[in-house]
Amino acid sequence: MSRIKKLQRKAPGTSAFNPFRFRLMCLGVLGCLGVLLARVGDLQLINHPMLEHEADQRSLRTVPLPTNRGSLLDRNGDALAISVPSRDIVADPQRVLEAQPDFTSDRWAYLAAALNMRPEQIAAQISANPKKRFLYLGRKIELGIAKDIVRLHLKGISAIYDDSRFYPMSEAAAPLIGIVGADNSGLNGLEKGFDKLLQGQPGKEVYRQDRQGNIIAMIDYQPPRQPPTVQLSIDKFAQYTLYSKLRDGVLRNKADSGAAVLVKIDTGEILAMASYPSFNPNNYEGATPVQMRNVAINDSFEPGSTVKPLVIVEGLERHLVRPDSVIDTTPYSVNGHLIRDVGHWPRLTMTGILQKSSDIGVSHIALAMPAEALVNIYHAFGLGKATGLGLTGESVGYFPLHRERWADIERATFSFGYGLRVTPLQIAREYATLGAFGVYRPLSITKVTPPVLGKQVANAETVKTVVHMLESDVLPGGTGIKAAVPGYRLATKTGTAEKMGASGKYDGGYVNYTAGVAPVSHPEVALVVMINHPTAGDHFGGSVAAPVFGSIMGPVLKHMNIAPDAIDRSPAERSL
Repeated sequence: MSRIKKLQRKAPGTSAFNPFRFRLMCLGVLGCLGVLLARVGDLQLINHPMLEHEADQRSLRTVPLPTNRGSLLDRNGDALAISVPSRDIVADPQRVLEAQPDFTSDRWAYLAAALNMRPEQIAAQISANPKKRFLYLGRKIELGIAKDIVRLHLKGISAIYDDSRFYPMSEAAAPLIGIVGADNSGLNGLEKGFDKLLQGQPGKEVYRQDRQGNIIAMIDYQPPRQPPTVQLSIDKFAQYTLYSKLRDGVLRNKADSGAAVLVKIDTGEILAMASYPSFNPNNYEGATPVQMRNVAINDSFEPGSTVKPLVIVEGLERHLVRPDSVIDTTPYSVNGHLIRDVGHWPRLTMTGILQKSSDIGVSHIALAMPAEALVNIYHAFGLGKATGLGLTGESVGYFPLHRERWADIERATFSFGYGLRVTPLQIAREYATLGAFGVYRPLSITKVTPPVLGKQVANAETVKTVVHMLESDVLPGGTGIKAAVPGYRLATKTGTAEKMGASGKYDGGYVNYTAGVAPVSHPEVALVVMINHPTAGDHFGGSVAAPVFGSIMGPVLKHMNIAPDAIDRSPAERSL
C-alpha cells in the first residue's frame, strides 16, 4: 500500500505546487506588462509629437490654392495684363526612382523636349534629390503641353495649377506695366506697384494621402478670394501711338533713349506713358535692365527751356513785365559768364522770348526777382515733387527747394532750366497745370470720374495769357513749328539741355524736349516728348523732339474726337 502511494506521488502531472515558480512566472508577466506599458507611454506621451510629425510628413499634404492674379485693363476695358491658365510640372523623385524608370525611353524623351531639356538633365535632377518628395521640373508650362505631359502617365510626374501673365501690348507698354516673377509676384512697374491688390487672398486645402498618393481624407479646405480688376487711366490707342512714334524718333536720331507722357488735363489721368528702349514682357529672358527702365519716371534730366513759360508767368504776376513789354536781348555777362541765345534778336516781346526760346530774355526777368520766386513757382507747378503713383523706381530728381545762397549766374541759368533735375512725368504735370490755367491736380494712373478738384497755384488769366503766347512756337519763326498739327491750335515749348559728362563739364551730349497742350481754345491734353542724347546730327528740341510731338498729337486728338479749333481764327487771334 505504501508502495502504491509512493508511485502516485511520482506520477506525471501530480507534482506538488511550487510557490517560488509561481511567483517567478507572475513577476515575468508583470515585467512584460510593465515594458509594454512603458513602451505605450513612450509612444503616446513622450514620442507622440515626433511620431505624429513623421506620419504627417508621409501622408499629410497642405496645398496652397492660388488666386488668378487680377487683370489690368485700360480705361475702355481692354486688357493690358491678364492671367491665362498654365501648369507647373513637378516630380516626386522618391516615387520616380522606386519605379526604376528608363530615362532614355520615348515618354521621358517627350517630357524633356516639352520642357526644353535633355533626358539626362531630368535624370540628373531627380537622381540628385532621391529623398525629396517635390521637385519643380518646369514652371508656367502652356496648358496644352502640360495636358500632353500628364497623358504620358509617368510615375511620380504630375502637373499642378498655375497661371501665366500675358501682356497684349507687348513692348508698347512693358516698362510701364512691368512683369511678374515665377511666384506671380510683381517685379516692377504697375505689376509691383499694385501687387498686394492684384494678388488676392490665396486659399488652401489640407488632405491625407496613402502610399500611392491617393487622397483618403480631406482635413481642411479654404477657398481663395479672387482679387479685383484694376482699371487704369491708360488709353490703349494713345499708348501704342506714343510708343511707336517715340521709337521711330529715337531710332531716327540715333539716341540713347526716349520718353513720352500724355495727361488728361481736367482729371490728371495719365492717358499714356511710353519709354524706349523696351522689351517683350511675354518672353523677357535676356531683357537688360536698360530695356526694363521706365525712362519717364526712373531717369531725371535738366528740363532746359521747358520751364521758361513759368518764368514769364512769375514775371507777369509780380508786375515786372507786361504782356506787351519789350526786353533788350543782346548778349550780356553775368559773373564773368556770357549769356547768349542761339540766334541774334536785339529786342523781343514776351511772346517773342517764348517763340525764339531766348535765354537772355528769361534771365533778365529772373534777375529782377528774388531767387526763391522761381523755386516756388516751379515747385507749385509740380517740378521736384514725387507723383505718388506707386510706380517702382520713381526718381524725384534734384530740386533746390531750401537753398539759401544763389550766385547771379545760378539764378540766370535756373531760368532756362539748369540747376535742377526733373523727370519727363513731372514736366507733363507742369504742362497739365498750364493747360488747366494754373489749377494743379494730382496725377492718377487709374481711371477717375470727373470733376477732379485742384488747387489754383497761379492767376488763371495770367496763365491763360502765357498759354496763348505759346501758340507762337508752332507758327512760322517758332522753334516748335515741326510740332504743328493741321486744324488745331497748339501751345508748345521746345527745350534743349546740355548733359553733364564724366569730366563734370557740360560735354555729355544733349537732351531734347517738346512739351505742350492742345487744343488751345479748350486745353484737354498735355504731352511731353523727350529724346535723350541724339547723335544723328541735329540736337535741338525743335528738330528732334518736335516732329515726334506732332506725329503723336494729331492721331490722339482725332482718336479723342476733339474738334479742330484753328479753322475760323481771326487775324487778331493769330497775332496774339
